[in-house]
Amino acid sequence: VLQSSSSLKASYEDWLLTYGLSISPFHMRWQTALFNRQFYSWGRWKPKFLYLWFSVGMVFGIVAMFGSVILLGKTLLQTLTQMLTEAPRAQNDRMLQVVVSVLSSEGFIFVPLGFLLCFVLLSCPHQQVPGVNLPVSQLTYFFSAILISGVIHEVGHGVAAIREQVRFNGFGIFVFIVYPGAFVDLFTTHLQLISPVQQLRIFCAGVWHNFVLGVASFMVLFLLPAILFPFYYTGVGALVTEVAEDSPANGPRGLFVGDLVTNLQDCPVYNVEDWNSCLGDISEKSQVGYCVSAATLQQLSFPTRVYRRLDGTVECCSNNSLTDICFSYSSKLDSHLHACLPARKVIEASKVCRTNMDCQKDFVPGFCMTPSLENQTRLIRVKHPPHIDMLYVGHPMHLQYTVSLSSFVPRQNFLSIDLPVVIETFCKYLISLSGALAVINAVPCFALDGQWILNSFLEATLSSLIVEKQNRELVGFLILLAGSALLAANVALGLWMVTAR
Repeated sequence: VLQSSSSLKASYEDWLLTYGLSISPFHMRWQTALFNRQFYSWGRWKPKFLYLWFSVGMVFGIVAMFGSVILLGKTLLQTLTQMLTEAPRAQNDRMLQVVVSVLSSEGFIFVPLGFLLCFVLLSCPHQQVPGVNLPVSQLTYFFSAILISGVIHEVGHGVAAIREQVRFNGFGIFVFIVYPGAFVDLFTTHLQLISPVQQLRIFCAGVWHNFVLGVASFMVLFLLPAILFPFYYTGVGALVTEVAEDSPANGPRGLFVGDLVTNLQDCPVYNVEDWNSCLGDISEKSQVGYCVSAATLQQLSFPTRVYRRLDGTVECCSNNSLTDICFSYSSKLDSHLHACLPARKVIEASKVCRTNMDCQKDFVPGFCMTPSLENQTRLIRVKHPPHIDMLYVGHPMHLQYTVSLSSFVPRQNFLSIDLPVVIETFCKYLISLSGALAVINAVPCFALDGQWILNSFLEATLSSLIVEKQNRELVGFLILLAGSALLAANVALGLWMVTAR
């Protein structure tokens, strides 16, 4: 609108030029020379070390280029096999992350788009939401990790270019739709005059720095218990940090923020990993029973009407009861007995069992009473002392999705219970998205870093075998065409796997 105005166009364009801004539909970019001195300082720091650093990065980038092709090929075959042999399994915990780089007409500009949609697949079972992989509450982590990964990627290119005597014009950031990213502007003529090996050090520096960032984030995540040891202790249970309003664990006898979960059934919980593992085991295995003596059974049970549900399971309690559950058991005379019993009285003082033999104690006859519940539904006893045990009836995964926990317990009351979770989550996003940027940019595909890595690699290795430059370019073009098709196929099938349900 401003550019179409004859009276405002000139002043508007001057204002954009003054502040280094570029604005177009869905895209805004800011470029500056304010950081040039800092970049030149980094590029001239310890030349021998930087030479070794970027040489290692060059080797990594070349290996990553070939490795990314193998990874994409393997992923494509697995996806096609899955499509042809069975219905797609739940993929809600996966994302396809696509990173794009472009060559600007203003100079050589690496632009890793923060358009990380669907490719590098990382599992986050505790953050699954049916049909949506990214919870709204974690958008801040997502976009911050994208921006930091992009900035580190471009810093790698910029410092490597200065180390190789290529003129550095400026650094900038951009927002494409809502996705943030960064870029560096290098002098194209200088870039074309240096040797192919020097070019490789520059082109591989981005994916190398993303790899290093991912490794550093992983080390912080791995060493976090030791880093936070003076303030938080671990290995005593899973600390509840949030309970969703619609969670079945929400209620007067449910879980509250600050509760420390120590057991799920007979499965001990020392950290969040144990919580997830125990819920997974409970979900996969059949419902456990609870030992009840014959005398207690006779005292608590009352006449009931038994009927079968549509899935074949048996119900013997009134549908209006909120405290009673139908239990099935067997005796020497009959293996299909049922009793409607008050759940808390049966479970609280009982041990878990699988058969009646598990309940024989001091020659006192007892029965292994198993809750008769609908398919996939479980009765779970959650211990969170000193509070009374929570009895949960439902699908175990619903409990997993709606209760957030931490393995870190504050040593002092004034310490935040959320800080370790924030650090953990941010490190996981950095590992995921920085890894995505490294893998995807290494693919030999048009407009990605892999295009320039491949071209320089061919110039460095095939110049003596294929003398004509045009023939080398033809080989490169064919490889790039195949790599682009491979990436496009993965993107298309990845989006289908995520959205086709």
